[in-house]
Amino acid sequence: MSIFLGEGDIWRHRPLDAEIVARARRAGLAGASVFRGIAGYGATLRIHTPHRVPLGADLPLLIVIVDSPAKIREFLTQLDDLELTAPVVIDELESLHFTESAPARSRWSWAT
Repeated sequence: MSIFLGEGDIWRHRPLDAEIVARARRAGLAGASVFRGIAGYGATLRIHTPHRVPLGADLPLLIVIVDSPAKIREFLTQLDDLELTAPVVIDELESLHFTESAPARSRWSWAT
């Protein structure tokens, strides 16, 4: 699942991204990461970059949360009270794992 936010998005005096990651951890999801964008725009079509906007500007954030489709869909209900207006994308994916000890031509294994 990917959630697109801005740095300035707050929920109850706390950064919204921190709240979402904390909830994902409490829910026992496999992993969550927040990525800060170097440029972007949203509904206002105004481009945000660290070079064109003042310090503390609302740069884009991307939260990526990984787990099974069932757990992701169940987790979405735990975000209802946040009243998210940000886009949320849910993608099915295949997970590959790289192993150092495997022979060179078969180092990638499919996750089960």
